[in-house]
Formats: sequence, structure tokens, C-alpha cells
Amino acid sequence: MHFCQRCEPAVVLEPAADAAVCAHCGWTEPARREPLYVVTGASGAGKSAIFTPLAAALPECVVFDVDWLIDPMKTDGSVDWDAFRDAWLSVAHGIAQGGRSTVLLGPLMPEQLADLPSRRWIGPIHFAVLDCTDEQRRTRLQARPSWREHAVDEHLLFAAHLRRTIPTVLHTGTDTPAQTAQQLAAWVRRTASSRDR
Repeated sequence: MHFCQRCEPAVVLEPAADAAVCAHCGWTEPARREPLYVVTGASGAGKSAIFTPLAAALPECVVFDVDWLIDPMKTDGSVDWDAFRDAWLSVAHGIAQGGRSTVLLGPLMPEQLADLPSRRWIGPIHFAVLDCTDEQRRTRLQARPSWREHAVDEHLLFAAHLRRTIPTVLHTGTDTPAQTAQQLAAWVRRTASSRDR
């Protein structure tokens, strides 16, 4: 991601605070590392529904739905999921150079990001889960058009896993997408504020 502009052959720079440094010659360039906020959840939790209200409620961040990169990342009909996730970390690092954090909406888990090449260029990663009851999820998934993947039982298992492993949970079964977006915006700001103290 960052390469020394002096050395031959190319030397990959190492992160050091808010800089990228060449261990060989000492070349340094700015490389801010802002926090990343991940709003995860099994299918049917409401991630797509909150995208527009969350982007409006959180103008100090850049909000993305991770599905936007799935089609461009497909080769021979399949996706290299590690490369897909690493691409989003690279996008978040690029956004950070302007002093803004990124919020990703997608079914991601902490262990999927921990060992990716671009992880070292990201600040702390914070996770929140959107959730609903199993009955609500089943109803939402079954109401989707036939071209969308349903796999209801798999999504119920994934939802149960997320409930067990990620402590920040927001329930979308009763609140509107706009209300959930406001709660998420407040979570991002609280988390950012506690980091700055």
C-alpha cells in the first residue's frame, strides 16, 4: 500500500503512529490510521435499510454497504473473500487520509479482518450488530424476491453466533431504520469520544 519513493527495488513501508516509514532508508510519509466502525448482522437484520438514514445521520464519517464491491470482485463467478475484505480496509485507509472514519455495513466478523494485509493501516476496529428475532428474520428473508439467496437456517445460525460474540447489539425489530441509524450514529460518536479522552 505504501512504498518507499527512494529505494530500489521497491520497499514496503511500515506503519508508525500516523506515518509510514521505510525501515531501510528512513523515508517517511503521512499515513493516518483512523478507527473503523463495522455494522454487522446476519441477512435480514436491516443493514441495507439503514444505509441512507445512517449516511445522513453521520456526515463526519463515510458510510458504505460492502455489497457494492461484490460484483467488481467476482472472477469466474466466485469471490476471493479475503481480497474483498482487504479491499474495504484499503478504502477505509484512503478515507482516513482526509481525517474521516469509515463505517462498513456488512456481514463481517472480527476474526475475518484481523490478519488481512491492510489491517495494520487501520486504527481500532469497533463492531456493532444489527439484530431481530428469528421469527422476524425468517419472515423478512422469505419475503425477498426469488433471485435473492434465502438460506434461512444458515442466517439464523450466523445471527446466533454474532449475538454470542459481539457485545454491542441494536434491535431492529421495533425501531424504524431512521431510529436505528440515530442509535448507530450515537454509538459511533460515543466510541470516538471515549478514544479521544
